[in-house]
Amino acid sequence: MNAIIFSALWGLVMMFSGIATQNRKTITGLSILGLVLLLVINCLHAYGIWVIKMDTKDALHFDSIGLFFNAIAFFATLLYVVLSGKDIENTGVHAAEYYALIFFVLTGVGILTAFNGLLMLFLGIEIMTIPLYILTGADKRNLKSNEASLKYFLMGSFSTGIMLMGIALIYGATGKFGIAGGVTLAPSTGLAVRPSFLEVGGMILLFVSMCFKVSAAPFHFWTPDVYDGAPAVFTSFMATIVKSAGFFAFIKLFEAHTAVLGDSWNILLPFVILITLLIGNITAVFQQSVKRMLAYSSIAQAGFMLFALYGTNDLSKEGILLYAFSYSLATIGIFAVLIKLKDYSLDGFNGLATEYPLLAFSTSICLLSLAGIPLTGGFFAKYYMLSAAIKAGGVFWLVIVAVLLAAVSVYYYFRVIQAMYFKTGAPTFNQPITKAFQWTLFGVAVLIIVLGLFPTLLLNFFYF
Repeated sequence: MNAIIFSALWGLVMMFSGIATQNRKTITGLSILGLVLLLVINCLHAYGIWVIKMDTKDALHFDSIGLFFNAIAFFATLLYVVLSGKDIENTGVHAAEYYALIFFVLTGVGILTAFNGLLMLFLGIEIMTIPLYILTGADKRNLKSNEASLKYFLMGSFSTGIMLMGIALIYGATGKFGIAGGVTLAPSTGLAVRPSFLEVGGMILLFVSMCFKVSAAPFHFWTPDVYDGAPAVFTSFMATIVKSAGFFAFIKLFEAHTAVLGDSWNILLPFVILITLLIGNITAVFQQSVKRMLAYSSIAQAGFMLFALYGTNDLSKEGILLYAFSYSLATIGIFAVLIKLKDYSLDGFNGLATEYPLLAFSTSICLLSLAGIPLTGGFFAKYYMLSAAIKAGGVFWLVIVAVLLAAVSVYYYFRVIQAMYFKTGAPTFNQPITKAFQWTLFGVAVLIIVLGLFPTLLLNFFYF
């Protein structure tokens, strides 16, 4: 409850700070202060030192894994603002409002990690996504940004309608909004009671809606256009913290309801994982725009995260935490560089290693992590996902396909590295590349390598 209340209140502070001052550096500094305090307050809650107690009528349940995920999300957002705060300021004339919307998104993240009922799931999803519709259209002078905002709003509203229909069907079947699932036993015989058609239909509609939210195929079609049209600085936020929170809610919702769908679950989920990996990786190969390539890459990464949904065991819980952190670090790092380039195509990276070797090295580490190369955090993130699926059993063929498609992803990530190190050119930037920015990005790269060498360092915080 600490994080939910504080992020909502600090969002209001950021909203009114635009009246008190027009100095954008002050506004960015205020947002960084808020994120640091938010992270500290969440950790105090996690360790039971200071907890704001409120009777939520069991609508919210705060556990260690949810609070730990909050800490990951808040830390990643802090890095995002430190690296890209200048770009947020330059997006438009309403920097304070943009930061306020980011804090409101984090309020939704806090609800999604603690929801204990379908109504709170709905509220968390909407609180998280509605500010994103505005951030997507923040560049009002750009028609692509306006188009992306409208498309995101329409697709988001459509998927929300599907979610509400699913919730209505489940309530009609069970008479409650709780998420406690499992097999119901008949009092007289003690045998399992077959779930009703309404309950099964409601769970399928919820599955479709959540696939929309996390851009899993075949419900991914809005993602490339929205990510490409939105200001790059906000695409970075949408593709990392927001997507990871959506997956956390997805896993939390369905880990108790797989029995409701029965054998069809073992057909439906592998099919979605397969086509998500195929569409994301194969389509990314043909992209010339790095920004659009990263959009398809995010679809492919969603395919790997879905393995945590298939294998609901300890490995999947540890894996989704590690994946969320390493994926967020790498993507935020790449976008921090991409935002500053005038040319988003592969040619825009030509010769970057010659002029800015530290910048090129840090970007390369981020790309290698997304590809899942050993000694980076992304390698162990993928390893945990695949291990969770193998432990669950039954989809070894899909694990092999995922490994082969991960090898395909190496190709399009290495195209950017090739442009930086093996092609001549002079990259042009929207603003000067400062030493502070380069060393901060280098720190992110070092953190990715540390995660790749000692992944248990992150998980130890969860257990101890």
